[in-house]
This record gives sequence, C-alpha cells and structure tokens, in this order.
Amino acid sequence: MSHDVVTSAQLEFYETNGYLQLESFVDAAWMAELRSASDEFVEESRRLATSSRRFDLEAGHSAATPRLRRLVSPVDLHETFHRLAFEGPVAQLAMAILGGPVRFHHSKLNYKWSGGGEEVKWHQDIQFWPHTDFTPLTIGVYLDDVDDEMGPMGVLPGSHTGKLYDLYSAEGSWSGAMRDDDIATLPMEDMAWLQGPAGSVTVHNCCMVHGSMPNHSDRPRPLLLQTYSALTSYPVLGIGANGVDGAYSGRIVGGTPSQDVTVQGRAMRGAPDWRKQGPPTIFGSQQADS
Repeated sequence: MSHDVVTSAQLEFYETNGYLQLESFVDAAWMAELRSASDEFVEESRRLATSSRRFDLEAGHSAATPRLRRLVSPVDLHETFHRLAFEGPVAQLAMAILGGPVRFHHSKLNYKWSGGGEEVKWHQDIQFWPHTDFTPLTIGVYLDDVDDEMGPMGVLPGSHTGKLYDLYSAEGSWSGAMRDDDIATLPMEDMAWLQGPAGSVTVHNCCMVHGSMPNHSDRPRPLLLQTYSALTSYPVLGIGANGVDGAYSGRIVGGTPSQDVTVQGRAMRGAPDWRKQGPPTIFGSQQADS
C-alpha cells in the first residue's frame, strides 16, 4: 500500500472537522490475523482475577466470563499488532494524513465488553500526553461490526480547533474527563457517531472532543488504537503518560529520526539524542573532542 491511501477531499475533511471514518479500510486477511491475536489475549486473561500490567479488567471478570476493558500496549505483546502499527495499512494511513514519516507514540486495544461495557466520558487526548504541537492523531480499527447499540465512538466535528478543556475535577484531582459545566456548553446534537463494519477505521485529532456510551449489546466492541504524530513533534516528558507508554514509543515510521523540532512556529535543529551515552559537555562539543 502506498501513501496515496486517502483522497485530497478526505484530507481536507480531516483538516476541517478533525476526524475521518473510512469503512472497511483494513482488508479481510489483516482482520483475520488481528482477531486471532486478540482472541489469544482474551484466553490469557481468563487466568487473572485482577488487573495487571497487560490487562485492565472490568468488575465481574472471571475465567468463565471474561470482561476486559483494555489490553495495554499490544504492539509490545504480539507480532501482528506490531506489523499493523509499523508496516501495515494503519501506518500507511498515518503517513498519508500527516504528510510523510511519522513518530509512533502508543497503542491500546479497548474491548468495551458486552452487556454494559463501560462508557468513555467526554475528553480530549492531548492533556494525557502533551506534545510540542497538535499533530498527534489516533487511528482506531474496529475488529468487529459496530452499531449504535454497541457504544460507538462519538466525535464533535471541529472541536479540535477550539478550547482545550481542564480534565481535573472541581476538587482538583485528575479525572481524565470534562466537567459537566463544560459539557453543557457543547452542541451535543452535532456529535458524529462512528459506527461501521469490521475493518473500518476512525481517525481523530488529539484535540478532538470525543467519548462513547456503554455497550448495551450482547457483543464486545474491540477497538484497536494507535497514536502517531508528525516526525517533528515530540512528547513533553514529565507530564501524563509520556515516558511510560511502551517500549516502541518514539519509533519513526517510514523514515529516519530527525532532530528538527518546531515550537510556537519557530523551527530549529536540536542536538543529537544523548539518552544512551550521556551528553558531552559544551566544551567538548565546541572543541570537537567528543
């Protein structure tokens, strides 16, 4: 698959509205592999009574009736998820939208189990993992058909260019969700609910207001999510999930690492990445003896 996977009209729609929905984008062969990989982890979860580093479990989870909320960082855990994120159609789509090589940030598989699988309250993503710009986007793949009863993701078109909301509670603790008084100001009638057949993908910008309702159907709603940013976009360490988001976070897809960075519209070429060997002194650098 080439980078030419979206039309100019779709790119313009994304820029204006902050999201895309592409039905049946991931083909049947990929879907068979992804479902098989997902099933492996559902079976593994039957051995657990409580959540672990890999699994976030709902109340009521048991060996007989597994109820998963999330598989954490699936690209670290299975070759199929890894290939999809770094080589497959999802990687190609990220590059097509962002216009070249991209920087991978993290992945997760949200199951939203049947019979009341938990809602995801209204929020924006960027507060969880701030970057040096607002290019980060998340691409979701529906592993099964998703209809209104299953709690599809809802997005508020155009909200990616608006206010960045406080996701702390009125008491000052982190809640990861918008406050009721902020939600009351939103035109909820404009919400777009992104349902579709298995293999459909959703794309939303990091500043998009989005969420989902509980799953009231008798079928789980597994949604595999991968987040990327532009090559010149960097996570801000020391805030939120940045730095604790998987072994492959920061990996470049479709290119080579760049030290170029733009902050507040000002571009520069930063120093090399010295995390492994430690930084030289300014004296050693300037005298070319390191």
